[in-house]
Amino acid sequence: QVRLVESGGGLVQAGGCLRLSCAASGSVISINNMNWYRQAPGNQRELVATITTGGATNYADSVKGRFTISRDNAKNTVYLQMNSLKPGDTAAYYCNFQTAWGGIYWGQGTQVTVSS
Repeated sequence: QVRLVESGGGLVQAGGCLRLSCAASGSVISINNMNWYRQAPGNQRELVATITTGGATNYADSVKGRFTISRDNAKNTVYLQMNSLKPGDTAAYYCNFQTAWGGIYWGQGTQVTVSS
């Protein structure tokens, strides 16, 4: 079974940076969109960033200018570079891959905590 394994979360001070990674572990899959979501306590899960097969990106307004999504297709990996972190960015972050054949995969989540 394909699994998405996340890493890179942690505790940082406001203004700091973190880099999240999410890699497919298991069978090789053909991936279209790669996405990052986040969910803070009491809030609904929010789409943070999307990157297409061709590299086109979209971001939530709350993270534009601060976060950058990228992908390494050879490694079936998506990254989220998070700069100028704010306490409001504190959440569990989840990667999500959408395959060419209609499959959807979710990462286990990685906690990002930004102190003020």
